[in-house]
Amino acid sequence: MKNEKKAVMITKKAGEDMLNNEQFEEKTISRKEIYSGKIIDVAVDEVRLPDGGTSKRELVFHPGGVGIIAFDEQDRLLLVKQFRKPLEKVILEIPAGKIDPGEGQNPEMTAARELEEETGYRAKSLSHLTSMYLSPGFANEVLHIYHAQGVEKVENPLAQDEDEVLELYHLTLEEAQQAMKDQLICDAKTIYAIQYWELLTKGK
Repeated sequence: MKNEKKAVMITKKAGEDMLNNEQFEEKTISRKEIYSGKIIDVAVDEVRLPDGGTSKRELVFHPGGVGIIAFDEQDRLLLVKQFRKPLEKVILEIPAGKIDPGEGQNPEMTAARELEEETGYRAKSLSHLTSMYLSPGFANEVLHIYHAQGVEKVENPLAQDEDEVLELYHLTLEEAQQAMKDQLICDAKTIYAIQYWELLTKGK
């Protein structure tokens, strides 16, 4: 196997060495802007490879987003049903949305807003669980996942986005697991939410 490396214990020093990018970095030679939209920008970079060769990289730039894991008073997961055009089908997802201008340094603000807009619920507190890159091979989009605690129904919630058509669902763990098997739940953030829920349940 090309560039096969012997397995090593990942100590702090080994981890730092492993993440050293000097021998892997691709230097940008030029960039061609292809598209600038409401949500994403697209570009093609010509890059210099570590071995001296060149290649092209198709890139998507995104402001980032949030996903919220929230449970109602009966310990059911709050999910929203919506049509996803790239998939050409309806799926169930945890509440989520992109970071708007002015929220970039505070994704928790985005999480609070999206939870209320999409579900009509508000959290007393939000705990940051993790942040993940969704498709690092071509996109810089990072998703921040929060666990909403002390969730309560709001009498007059923030309005949904005008171009969103959503329906709120409350699923038990067993129902969510079945929905995942049936591919009604098929996106990474919601699968992560269910696995997180399973770990919480095992810890009780």
